[in-house]
This record gives sequence, C-alpha cells and structure tokens, in this order.
Amino acid sequence: MRMLTASGLLLLLSGVAIPQSPESKPKFEAADIHAAGAQPAVLIRFMRGGTLHGKRYEIRGASMADLISEAYRVDVDKVFGGPSWLEMDRFDIFALAPAKSSKETLDLMLQSLLADRFKLVAQAESRPLPAIAITQGKRVQLKQAGAPGEPGCKMDIQGLNVQPPGDGPRNLDSLTLAFSCHSTTIASFAEQLPIPQRQGELRKPVVDKTGLEGAFDFEVKVPFAGTDDLSQLSDAIDKQIGLKLETVTMPAPVVEVKSVNEKPTPNSPEEMKIFPPLPTEFDVAEIKPFKADADNRGVLMAKGGMVVMARGRGGRSPQLQNGRVNLQGYTMKQLIMLAWDLPSDNTLAGAPKWMDSDRFTVIAKVPDEAADAFTDMDAVKPLLRKLLLDRFKMTVHDEERQLPGYVLTAAKPKLRKADPNGRTKWINGPGPDGKDPRNGNQALGRLVTFQNVTMAQFAEMLPSIAQGYLWGETVLDQTGLEGAWDFTFYFSPAGAAARGGVRGGGDAGSPASAVDPSVGIPLPEALTKELGLKLETQKRAIKVLVIDHAEQTPVEN
Repeated sequence: MRMLTASGLLLLLSGVAIPQSPESKPKFEAADIHAAGAQPAVLIRFMRGGTLHGKRYEIRGASMADLISEAYRVDVDKVFGGPSWLEMDRFDIFALAPAKSSKETLDLMLQSLLADRFKLVAQAESRPLPAIAITQGKRVQLKQAGAPGEPGCKMDIQGLNVQPPGDGPRNLDSLTLAFSCHSTTIASFAEQLPIPQRQGELRKPVVDKTGLEGAFDFEVKVPFAGTDDLSQLSDAIDKQIGLKLETVTMPAPVVEVKSVNEKPTPNSPEEMKIFPPLPTEFDVAEIKPFKADADNRGVLMAKGGMVVMARGRGGRSPQLQNGRVNLQGYTMKQLIMLAWDLPSDNTLAGAPKWMDSDRFTVIAKVPDEAADAFTDMDAVKPLLRKLLLDRFKMTVHDEERQLPGYVLTAAKPKLRKADPNGRTKWINGPGPDGKDPRNGNQALGRLVTFQNVTMAQFAEMLPSIAQGYLWGETVLDQTGLEGAWDFTFYFSPAGAAARGGVRGGGDAGSPASAVDPSVGIPLPEALTKELGLKLETQKRAIKVLVIDHAEQTPVEN
C-alpha cells in the first residue's frame, strides 16, 4: 500500500476538488508530452519512470490513471470515475525540474502539469473498499521475539531448484511459499501478504486486526498452488500460528476524476527551446564478435556491477546504465529487431543467413552531457539504428507485403454488451462476480477479464496477453462485431508444457498448441469454446523492414 504524502493527506481530509489553486503549486520548468512509443498503446502494459535524473524527469508509457496514481500517491485501482479511455491512452512525459527536487515536490509538479495540460479536475476522498484483515484464531501460537537481530520477514519459494521428473510441466504443488519472520510485528507481516504476482482477492490490502502488541518470531509455509485462494491461505496460517484472514471493508484514500481532456494542450515552442536537442549517434561505440561461454547460458551473472541474464533465444538482457549500453551475444537479426522495434521475424525481410548465426557484442555510450536523457532503451534505439546502418553499410526500406498473419473472426459470439460508461481495460483475474474457474485445475493458469473493449482493441491486445502462443505477431480484427463488450475467458499458459517440447514454433501458420488438451485449454480452443471467436491465419498486408544490403563484417572501431 502506498503511503499518503502530507499534502495528499490534507487533501483527503479536506475533501476539496483538485486542483484548488494550481498557481500555488510548484511547476516544471518545461514539459514535453506526446503519445507513447511506436507500438499501439494497448500493447504497453506498464508505466516506467517517475524519477528525476539530473534535471530531467521522465515517465514513459503511462495511462492517465497511472499519472493520477503517481501524482496523488494512491494505488491505480483507487482512481475512480473519468472517461472510458483513462487506462488505455498512454503518454510519454519529459520535463525539467531543479536537480535534487524531492519526491513530494515532483508529485506536486505533476499535479500542476495534469491540471494545466490535460485540464484535470478530480476529488480526493475516503471510500469504504474491500480489504483483508488478519484476526486472531481460536489458539494463537506465537512466541515473543527472542535473540536480537534484523527485524522483518524473508519470503522464499522453496522447490524451484528441484528438477521435475521427466519432461512434463512443473507441478505447483511441489513448490512451497515460506515466510521466515524475526522480531516482526503482525502489522509488518500484513504488509507482505498481498502475494507478489497474485491477482484478484489476494491483491487487496492486508491490515492487522489482531490487537496483538509487540514483535514475534515465527515461520509460515504454504503450498504455492494454495496462495491463489484466500480460504486455503487462511487455513494454513491458522493451523501454524493461530491467525486467520477474512474479507472486511475499511476506509481507503481514493481519487474521483470529475473531468479530464484526452489530448493535452500542445507543447509550446518556447518550452521546447529549453530542451537541448538529443544526440543522434553514440559518442563512442564498439562492435565485436561474441563468443559464448559454455557454462553461462540461462544463468544470472554479475558483471561489472550489473546483473545480466543469458537468454536461450537471444543475447543477454540489454544493459543501460549512466548512458552506457551493453548488448552481449545478439545476432544481427536480433539487433535489427531491437533497433527498429519490430514485433516478429515476419516483419523483417531480405536478411541473409549470417544474420541468424553471427553473434555480436555492442558496447557504446552517449555523450556524457546527455546521459540523463538516456534511461530507457526506447531512447537508445534511434542511436542503435544509425550505428548498425553505418558499421554494417546497411541500406533498408519499408514496404507492405501480403504475408500470412493472424486474424480474429466470429463463429458464434458469446459476449455481453458493455456499459459505455465503464473504463476500457483488461486485468488478470476474475470479473466482478469473483468466479474463478482455475480453482481445482492448475492447468488453467490464465484468467483475463475485459471491460468495455471493442473487438479491434481485443485483437490488438491478444499478442501481449497470449505471449508464447503468438511470439509478437499482430492480430487483425475481422469479426464484424460492432460496439464494445464485457467478457472473461481462461486458458492454459504457453509454458505449461514447454519442457516437453509440445509448444509449437510460433510461426504464423498455426498458433502454438502449448498444453495437453486432456488437462488444459490452449488459447485458440479457449477463444472458440468460451467466446465463440476463432484465431485463424490468412494473407494480409503487413508492414515489413527490407534489408537491401549489409556487410557481414562491421567497419572497424
């Protein structure tokens, strides 16, 4: 749970509209606001940034709900009201602020920006909302803290290092979520109980209602598969330490959106003059052949003070720190797809065979005076494009080609018309009725709820929702269904049987059939059975990047 700032608490207690007097709040020296990224907004799931680097403040890929959440320090699900696009349209914001401005000051500056540029008017208030309370069971089994030591709870998933028998998927029943708590108050324990990656009921705030004073030493172990269910988690905690979990209602700080514009006022020419032009190429760069170590694939490695991951399908995760870029073990094709932000192999044409086999390491840095502006790989991509074009003597062009691609069609639709006043969004987890068909069937790992979503939006969302089945492919809506819809569907994740090699290759010819149908429901089957839709392939116009020429050996550094 986020803590309210002093200014946010005063607003909450006074219950006045926001903004009450924007002139009295600090403001950014200048701000650049534009639509987020090159990809469709529906594919951008998470806001990045909200921090100050030198004098440059950045937020990337933020919905208006994210921006309000950031500015007023409430969880995004505590932002109510507003138009349907509040969680769909996404923005990049770059602003200038005095160096070392406090987080509280930056929040106030963001409040001013939203009021000035988006004409946001909102109301801070308290509203009774569902929560989970820890209460005393019939027999509390806790002992007061003993030997001195660092207080707190350590959470560990036990069993991850045990190889499953055969080539089948890992059985979640073999994993255990373990809490080891030393000199810990029950209130501190409560803060850890919204389990990471859990959804629905178990993402509600947890509060201490035991009335127990002091600090305690205790351990709790729960089967990982049982952490999806509140009653199972409560039973396990009750048996081990004599505490229970139950759903309650309690006041919580929220923000009610009264009005907001979908498009911000334009960036003024005067403000844009304040932003120094960003460099268009690296200050220095080195490209050299990469030789993989036989023993470093698929493991975490510490190198140069940074942690990187060796990937099976590509190079190690991109490293970007203090304006220095480190890309290790990438094929030329992977470098091109990263630099040009290509969604899949289908969108790259004319690549010679060596681009799939020759691997390279790219080490580069931007000019020191511009390092604060390069905190995200999106900012680096234009510089990487120029580097590849120059060093490999590449020439490229864009064109549209008729290629096999995914389309979404209607068979016998099983959808419910949406309330046009509802937010357009999708979430992992059950809908308002709380029904979860995954209970009792581990193979149904994904449950997704959609609200006020058109079929065109749903088609755009599918690649990010069904990662592993579509491998970055785009989906085109050909259902012919007009209007917006509410629906929920569940399917088995593509990784459920990947260890056994059941998953398909992800080519555009057929969606990967990732699971054993006797225990799970692959994505295409789930779409048809539950929603009356079909995921098919047919030739359609797809934008591709064509490689006209490239030298296999890069120009020497």
